[in-house]
Amino acid sequence: MKRILLTGLLLTGLGATAQTPEEKLQEAGIILPSISAPVANYVNVVRTGKLLFLSGKGPSKPDGSYITGKLGKDLTVQQGYDAAKLTAINQLAVLKAELGSLSKIKRIVKVLGLVNSAADFADQPKVINGFSDLMVLALGNKGKHARSAVGTNALPFNMACEVELIVEVE
Repeated sequence: MKRILLTGLLLTGLGATAQTPEEKLQEAGIILPSISAPVANYVNVVRTGKLLFLSGKGPSKPDGSYITGKLGKDLTVQQGYDAAKLTAINQLAVLKAELGSLSKIKRIVKVLGLVNSAADFADQPKVINGFSDLMVLALGNKGKHARSAVGTNALPFNMACEVELIVEVE
């Protein structure tokens, strides 16, 4: 009898319903922006088989301007983290536009985070955590990924960071 009751509770999910990634973002107060066209001769995303390769995007704000500056000189680690989080929002918007639903994501496979860094700045992983943390917030375990966080002396438009990624879809 106990086994039947326990099975019944597990089957009903104890009244819990799974949230979609879009619902998780909405609950966190995050609204995905409209996608802007690339500024040169490339596309935002290329699909091959079940993989999506996303071009690098940076922390563009709704007005089209970027969070700019060098980490360790013009920006703090927290400001860089926030810039990387905004970059994640922008990349999720690309995925939503491509897939129609973020629920079609099977896994974030690989992330390459570039951080506009002063010569002596060495906390690039702490900056790119802003990107990674938002992916996990939105996608749960599907958002966990392999990652590189690299410092660079310059980025386009003096952006604080730029992130490209590879995504597996259903």
